[in-house]
Formats: sequence, C-alpha cells, structure tokens
Amino acid sequence: MPGLFVTFEGVEGSGKSSRCRYLLQALRKTGCETVFTREPGGPDVSERIRSILLNPELDVPPLTELMLYFASRAANVDRVIRPALSRAAIVLSDRFSDATFAYQGWGRGLPLNEMKAANELATGGLKPHLTILMDLDPEEGFRRMNLSGRNLDRIEMEDLSFHRRVRDGYRDLADREPERFLVVDGRLREEEQDSLILNEVFKRIAERKVIDI
Repeated sequence: MPGLFVTFEGVEGSGKSSRCRYLLQALRKTGCETVFTREPGGPDVSERIRSILLNPELDVPPLTELMLYFASRAANVDRVIRPALSRAAIVLSDRFSDATFAYQGWGRGLPLNEMKAANELATGGLKPHLTILMDLDPEEGFRRMNLSGRNLDRIEMEDLSFHRRVRDGYRDLADREPERFLVVDGRLREEEQDSLILNEVFKRIAERKVIDI
C-alpha cells in the first residue's frame, strides 16, 4: 500500500502516547493526511471492546483477553488502517500487534507461535513500516503515572514483575527486527525524543515517497 504505517509501543508510563500526539500534530502541519488510531480501539466496535479489556472491575481470563485484542484489531485494520493506507495517508497507531506479543506473550505466558497465526488472520498480514519503541524501566513508568494522579486501568494494575516481562518482550522483538524498530530511550528529554522520532519518520516518508517534506 502507498501510505506509511507507524506504530508506537512501550510499557506503561513510557511516554509513547505523548510522543505519538506530538508526531501527529507535526505531520498534520505539513498538510498531509495523517490518521490516528489506537489499540485496543479505533472504530466503534473496537472502542467497545476496549471498555471491556481495560475495565478494572472485570475478571478477564488471559485467553479471553487475547481473543478480544485480536477482535478489536481485525476491525481496526479493516475499517480504519487499510482504507487510510490505500489513500496514501500516514497512519499513526498507539499500539498494534507488538503489544499483544509483549503483553499476552511475554507478560501472560501465552504461546507465541499460536498467537502469530491468529494475529496473521486478524491483520491480513499487515505490519507497520516503522515501530517506535519507547524504552523505559517499568518502575520509572509507574512513578510517572503515580505523579499524574490518574486512575489505573486493568492492565496497568498488574504487578511490576508482569510489566518487566513486557519490557523484556519488547526488547526481544526490537532485537529481532532492527530495521523496523526505532528504540528511543524514555529517559531522554522530550525534545530529544521528538527530534529522533521526526528525523526517522521523515526519512521513511522520503523512502516511500508518501509526501514531499
């Protein structure tokens, strides 16, 4: 597809959502069509699934959790991501498939090979052109979230050992596909992070000839 698909990943409190919003604003200033989505979420049906997945009052078994993520992703790809890419738009997604492997694979201990096959079905083989991994010690991430004073969702409420396994999963994924991942140190100043991300995204835009910068 002629567009550019960029995803943001990272443990809780790593700053991925803030950096994604900054990039969205920067790209829209260029005049190009830039579409934002998130996981779980996107179209209405996926947002309703999100309300189940993140509800701290619900006891969701790990396998049920996994299948709900795939269901949400399938609708997001079909209704939001692929149509935008076919128009040569730039799509930014706050989490995508890598989050499932990190959280449900490494975090929950569900079988990765079976997950890969199910994810292939949910996405139709769609993979990001660029994945920005905000790397941060989960303990620092929770310190930041506690300072913000907001209520934690069901996934965020998991213990620190779970989130450390998630970080290990993300690092393993990045090591396996270094050409797709840009790993950004979450301890850097925000201005430094944004500069690294913008430079890499503009390089990928030029390579795919999506828009003129």
